[in-house]
Amino acid sequence: MSGKNAETPSCWGIFREAEHSPGREADDAEILKETGRKLTASGFAVIFHTPAQILGQREALPSLAFAMCEGLPALERLRQWESRGVCIVNSARAVSNTHREASLPLLERAGIPTPESLVIDTGGSLPRGRQEESLFGACWVKQASEHKTREGDVLFAADRTSVLKALDRLRDRSLPRAVVQRHVAGDVVKFYGVGAPPPASDADLTSDALWFQWFYPRSIPSPGTPSTNGRFEPSLVARRALWAWTSGAATPSSRPKARPS
Repeated sequence: MSGKNAETPSCWGIFREAEHSPGREADDAEILKETGRKLTASGFAVIFHTPAQILGQREALPSLAFAMCEGLPALERLRQWESRGVCIVNSARAVSNTHREASLPLLERAGIPTPESLVIDTGGSLPRGRQEESLFGACWVKQASEHKTREGDVLFAADRTSVLKALDRLRDRSLPRAVVQRHVAGDVVKFYGVGAPPPASDADLTSDALWFQWFYPRSIPSPGTPSTNGRFEPSLVARRALWAWTSGAATPSSRPKARPS
């Protein structure tokens, strides 16, 4: 950047893929730009790249990169950077752990309640049984590898036939696995959080150690509930669970929902 000398620490901001921000492309880009403005004010030389640009990156790397990308090719490139000593926020591993199939066992081990879920091969046969038939009676069929990036990634199903149709659509797009997740009636919220590693006890938990923000998404307003921001301090158990989920992420963030995600 102009006006910066060779001793100025540099960092790169990596935008999120447009297909991973359906309807929120400008919002997600602005989050990254605002982070860059704060870093610039702190003395960093900030350069922004798209995920496509970093795939062909061969020049010297920065000491720090802050990334919002989620696609598998970009995450693999960030892993390569990490192996060369670049500090990545969030780490490629942390982002990968928020993908559906990867997150389910992490959430279970951390004791976080989740809707009943079943991972299925899109080209295989549906399991039969009383529990499965109950699940298929009201569920969401979701691609297993990433978040929703287009129509058809998340489909509601009310019986076995509609589950099969949803799986067929995913298979036709060469997506090998799906998560079938029970529908849960209730509010849908999004949240973002920033925190340090979990403390050893509740006595060590302070408000200065954690920022946590939740809100009702504009696309799925909650009936009878104002769509305004809320703020609260999650419990020590929740903090530990979020840390386990992202496996060391400095800035865990996600979009958990009982319905489409």
